[in-house]
Amino acid sequence: MTDTPSRFWKIFFEVYEALPRQGPGSRACAEKALSLCKGLPPNPAILDLGCGTGGQTLHLAELTCGSILAVDHHGPSIERLKAKLAEHGLSQRVRAVTGDMSRLEQPPESFDLIWSEGAFYNIGIDNALRICQGLLRPGGCLAFTEAVWRKENPPPEVKTSFELEYPTMGWVKDVLTAIHKCGFELLGHFTLPDEAWWSDFYTPMQRRLEVLRATHANDGEALSILDQIAQEPEMHHRFSAFYAYEFFVVRRQ
Repeated sequence: MTDTPSRFWKIFFEVYEALPRQGPGSRACAEKALSLCKGLPPNPAILDLGCGTGGQTLHLAELTCGSILAVDHHGPSIERLKAKLAEHGLSQRVRAVTGDMSRLEQPPESFDLIWSEGAFYNIGIDNALRICQGLLRPGGCLAFTEAVWRKENPPPEVKTSFELEYPTMGWVKDVLTAIHKCGFELLGHFTLPDEAWWSDFYTPMQRRLEVLRATHANDGEALSILDQIAQEPEMHHRFSAFYAYEFFVVRRQ
């Protein structure tokens, strides 16, 4: 492997960009989280941070009457989302842009609702909460999912995986402490059910992996990378009791 990192990411995006979602979640979970967002105006200004190709963005457009700004750092994902928005006739109400969530250009207090599913780990929970606090209007809501531990003493392969991907991952109580320290009011939180991992994420991923294994049948390096990616749903199937995604909904006071 002469250029493993860049080749890995090329194959990674071949898998992930074709999926309905790039992480755990579902329309039902989005609807439940929205039900906890108290006091939103009828047509809220919404910011979707780390939107990927927009699975949850489309749910927000369906479940609210607001205007949505969807931001992700990966340009090809944003182009896919733009195509989806045009297909659904949503381009006037939903705007998709390439951007860095840690260096957003929107003015302070621009949004009634900030939404982020599985993306805060990229910049750290404390930093993400601080940024959102500044972008929310008084009384505005923030809804986000965060990976958390559920059980002590995870198996070595689970521990190693999360040490590589998210070394600062904590427990629900740690996220609640961060929320309190940042001055947010907690409106509620709940654990994503197992079907939220499989229906629109891991099951389509496994189908996509099989397609790409056929496409790259004579490419040993690509097949090795696909096998590496396939370890994630397999690990979840075996060890999901040790970790979860938690949906948190808070309000700026």
